[in-house]
Amino acid sequence: MNAYFDNNSATRIDDKVFEAMLPFLRAEYGNPQSMNTPGMFAKDAIESARAKVAAFIGAKPNEIIFTSCGSEANNLAIKGIAEANAQKGKHIIVSAIEHFSVLNAAKRLSQQGFEVTLLPVDGMGLVDPSVLKKALRSDTVLVSVQMANQEIGTIQPARELAGIAQGSGILFHTDAIAAAATMPIDVVSLGVNALSISATMFHGPKGAAALYVKKGTRMIPQIDGGVQEDGKRAGTENVPAIIGMGTACQIAKENLASASANMAVLRDRLINELPKLVKYVYLNGHPTKRLANNVDFSVEFIEGEGMMLFLDQKGISVTSGSACANKALKMSHVLSAIKVETALGQGSLLITLSKYTTAAEIDYFLKEFPPIVEKLRSMSPLYSHFQKTGKRMIAGPGTDYDHCDA
Repeated sequence: MNAYFDNNSATRIDDKVFEAMLPFLRAEYGNPQSMNTPGMFAKDAIESARAKVAAFIGAKPNEIIFTSCGSEANNLAIKGIAEANAQKGKHIIVSAIEHFSVLNAAKRLSQQGFEVTLLPVDGMGLVDPSVLKKALRSDTVLVSVQMANQEIGTIQPARELAGIAQGSGILFHTDAIAAAATMPIDVVSLGVNALSISATMFHGPKGAAALYVKKGTRMIPQIDGGVQEDGKRAGTENVPAIIGMGTACQIAKENLASASANMAVLRDRLINELPKLVKYVYLNGHPTKRLANNVDFSVEFIEGEGMMLFLDQKGISVTSGSACANKALKMSHVLSAIKVETALGQGSLLITLSKYTTAAEIDYFLKEFPPIVEKLRSMSPLYSHFQKTGKRMIAGPGTDYDHCDA
């Protein structure tokens, strides 16, 4: 049996999405910028998809900019908005647990004269609104805090944070890429100026994402070239992927409530049953303010890479931290920010579910995982020391060991 729990990296494309894309891969291959019949057909199809994406998040079609991926959408938002408003000030604020496409975009701006403030989070990954309020300055031009974290699943009070920023006349962007698969999104009620989503997170194709930019928000394009996307993002449009994203948004909007409820049941089963089957397992992130498809935990005395490899041999696909960081073979910046002890953080495992995840897959994981932990711990000097002495060789802030018995 196989079990796929890496849906934060990529989801299985929906059959209806695939069917919608097919004509544009073969028969309807016109360039939407061409003033001929095939080109105009492709252009009309893109605008139809744009309307579906807009409806998914409560926006207007002319506020949607198609990009190649979530990272590009985040870069366009952070760099484009900050640069367009540089005459007002050169201070931006982002949370310490943002995706690297936000953190590194902010870092690049810091090399160009901007000052960046990293907002800390608490032990569950939440940004304190009062901390944001204190961080605002007269020269702050942009705040970016994600709707929910891609690794530990913690849902931020995005509406409150956006209100604080905009109450001071400061623009607000949120990365909703991890949230879009399980949370309803309405950009008007959120009160944001910009918001990023990516099709691959909710059963659409890779190669398509979108940035919502509220009408009237100034932004400088980051790719120079043609007039595509109303001059905001040059480059020949990936028509099949855009069509697929539009269809994926339409399907997700129709099924979001039921799909999220089903995922939450499976998520809670994992959260509740894992500690009963495996000792010294710790949930990362908020226990209730959490994405319906996210289970992130640390297993003491062993490393995440070993667990991933042994699970993969059993046909179980998981990851350890962000898909962009799991090859670094070190603890993620997210776990560092919530002050997980380093060795414990290196034993993290991320399970992300989708609408296709079944109870049978959960059963299979719960059956196969405990023997893998036992095998890895039998080779662990840390665990051997603990068994002999009842003492841990390491401990640190953010790690609650008091309730653990030898």
